[in-house]
Amino acid sequence: MNKHVELSSDYVPSEDEPFMCERQKEYFRIKLQEWKASILDESRGTMREMQEDARNLPDVADRASEETDRALELRTRDRQRKLIGKIDAALRRIEDGSYGYCEDTGNPISLKRLDARPIATLSLEAQERHERREKVYRDD
Repeated sequence: MNKHVELSSDYVPSEDEPFMCERQKEYFRIKLQEWKASILDESRGTMREMQEDARNLPDVADRASEETDRALELRTRDRQRKLIGKIDAALRRIEDGSYGYCEDTGNPISLKRLDARPIATLSLEAQERHERREKVYRDD
C-alpha cells in the first residue's frame, strides 16, 4: 500500500518532478475519488427525482415524453456506472504502480492528458492509432 502524502491545494503535477512520484499519484488518486463521489451524488439525486416523478399521466403525449426522458436518464446512468468502473480500475492501477503508463507501449502518458482524462490507459499517440484502426474496420 502506498503512503499518502499531503498536497497543497494549488499543487499541479509538473514535468519537473519524477513521473508518477508519490505527489503525482496522490494528486490523481484525489482527483479520481472526487470525480467518483460527484458521479455517485448526481446518481442518487437522479434516482430520487425519478421516484418522485413516477406518476400516472393520463395524456398519451405526456406519458410518452416522460418515458423518453426516463430512457435517456437510464442510458446516462449506465454510462456513469461504466465510468465508475473505469475510475475504480484507475485507482487500482495507482495502487499497483501501473497508473500513468500506456497499456500499449508502456511509455508514460502525458501529465496533460492524464489531468484532462484521468482514466486514460493509452498515450495520445496510441489512442489515435487505436481510433484509426477502429475507423478502418467500421468502414468495411
